[in-house]
Amino acid sequence: MSAQPAPFAVLTNIALRSHQLSAGLPEQEKAAEQWNGIGFMLAGKHYVAPMGEVTEILHVPRFTQIPGVRPFLMGAANVRGRLLPLVDLDTFFELPRSGTGPRQRRVLVVEKDDLFSGLVVDSVLGMQYFGVENFRSDTSGVPDRIRPFVAGGYTRNGEIWNVFSATELLGDERFLDVAQR
Repeated sequence: MSAQPAPFAVLTNIALRSHQLSAGLPEQEKAAEQWNGIGFMLAGKHYVAPMGEVTEILHVPRFTQIPGVRPFLMGAANVRGRLLPLVDLDTFFELPRSGTGPRQRRVLVVEKDDLFSGLVVDSVLGMQYFGVENFRSDTSGVPDRIRPFVAGGYTRNGEIWNVFSATELLGDERFLDVAQR
């Protein structure tokens, strides 16, 4: 009977050969850190809402107009048994209506505590990814009425994508005061 090598010696031999053969493998590069959100258009400008702030994206549903409210509140829709107030962001921010047709308009559903709202935007551009190194805090190109809800932006291919905080909007007194005066 031949003597078998000790188990520890076998493992040591495997480790040694593995190190010798791995010398030619490439080093793993560090992955670039990215930020992502939901891209959308308002008055021809690119915006992006942080992923955690948008719970759903819908086509504009059938809705019922509500008398005695400000023009930015389009009405309320029944979405799976919940009443969803629909707010036209172009009208709320007094922006010119873009050339997009009604079929392109979408609703960003946002929820914060007890508030459940649908923000109607010109179009939704899907998930957007940005390298964190492309963030800039300058908001000088953002219209004055939107600026309180924008926390900088990302640049990509020469375009600026302003980071729009829907949760900040939900806490704004003007947004919450829908009664016609």
